[in-house]
Formats: sequence, structure tokens, C-alpha cells
Amino acid sequence: MNRAATIAAAATAVAAFAAGCGSSGTTGSSSASTSSSPPPSSSAPATGGSGTLRTHSSPLGRILVDGSGRTLYLFRADSGTTSHCYGTCAQAWPPDTTTGHPSAHGLNATMVGTTPRNDHTTQVTYHGHPLYRFSQDTQPGDTSGQGSTAFGGAWYVVSPSGASITSTAPSPSSSGSGGGYGY
Repeated sequence: MNRAATIAAAATAVAAFAAGCGSSGTTGSSSASTSSSPPPSSSAPATGGSGTLRTHSSPLGRILVDGSGRTLYLFRADSGTTSHCYGTCAQAWPPDTTTGHPSAHGLNATMVGTTPRNDHTTQVTYHGHPLYRFSQDTQPGDTSGQGSTAFGGAWYVVSPSGASITSTAPSPSSSGSGGGYGY
């Protein structure tokens, strides 16, 4: 009987943790949402994000991170603001989603927007690119997904100008630790 109670308590804790990891909206300056027709429905999991974009100094130079300091990537296989990453792809590369208007701290707010996903979530965009995190980045500031070619396209970190950073070597302009994750 104690084993059943322990399993039930563990399941409840996991469910509560998962619910707490859901997306939450933030308010702040943002541009109008971009819209496009979403592709046909998929069973991709809804993954949360903060809807907050910041910059961070990394060995690759200044890059975009979410409100938790997690590195954000763009997927070269996307078409404009339309995401082509669903199912297994979205499990490996969770989209940065929001339920409110994304905010930009230290970035050009007019470049921040959103796009609808076919799983009925709203993905954050920057300079017209849907943004993603990489599931194997275990700590804020990690860039282990840089240059990956998984799921039919290249994945790159994003610069504050909205361009992909395609280098994999440390940038000569970055020095020392990044500290602060844009906070």
C-alpha cells in the first residue's frame, strides 16, 4: 500500500512540475504578430517559453536567449515565419512559445513577433525567424546545437541583428565570461 501511495505522489509531482513548465505570457514592447496559414495538424508536444528575449555574450559573440538564459536557434528549413519543426523535431528542438506578447530586453522590439503553430500554440519569432531551444543544451548559455543539420536543415544561434551566426569557433570579439544572460 505504501508503494502505491509513493507512486501516486510521484505521478502528482511530475504532473505539477510539467504544468509549471508551461508557457506564460509577459507584457512589454513587441511588434504586431505575423500570421500565416499553419500547416496541417501534428501531434507535436506543446512546449513552453517565457516570451522574453534577451542578449547574452557567448563564445560565438552576442546571441539571443530566452528569459531563462537558454540559447535560441533558428532553423534554416523554415519558410519565413512558418515553422517546419513538428513531432520528433519539436521534441529535440522545442519551439519558444508564448501565450502573450513577447518582450525584448536590449533588442530591437520591432523585430519581435509571433507565428501560429499547427499544434495551436504561438511561437516567438525574431526578425521573421521562428525561434527554438535545443533539448541537449543543459545549462543557460549552452550552444551545443550550433551548426547541427538535424531534421533536414541547419540550426544556428541568432545574433541581435536577427542574422544566423554560422561560425562554430569562438568569436574574436568575445572575451571572458558572458555573465548575466542579459539581466
